Amino acid sequence: MTRLSVWTVRTALLYLGLGFLLGALMLLQKGLPLDPGLLRLLPLHVEFVLLGWTLQLAMGIAFWILPRFSQEPRYGSLRLGWSAYLLLNVGVLCAGTGQWLGISPAVFLLGRLAELLACLCFVLHAWPRVKPTGG
Repeated sequence: MTRLSVWTVRTALLYLGLGFLLGALMLLQKGLPLDPGLLRLLPLHVEFVLLGWTLQLAMGIAFWILPRFSQEPRYGSLRLGWSAYLLLNVGVLCAGTGQWLGISPAVFLLGRLAELLACLCFVLHAWPRVKPTGG
């Protein structure tokens, strides 16, 4: 497994743990009212679990498992892979904290743009490695 895949999967598991922690705090708030502000963690919880964990885990496994069909190195362009990793994490943190803290909508949009660019980098990295069956 490449270092990129290892870091991506580890970061995905970190987001999973943080997302579960935020979800547990919000559930605790519903049962034992401690602080109404805990319910404002929902956007951060959703961002961490949906994009930070799910998308990042899928990307990390795909970086590792997709086959090689050309003469380039086994894992394709690692520069595009690392760019996707960094952009996705910047995007998750910007979009999640931007909504949670209620700061400028520009931070949220910047986060979404970074996530979009991360997906584009991932597609550019993976595209040469995906071939139709029988071809």
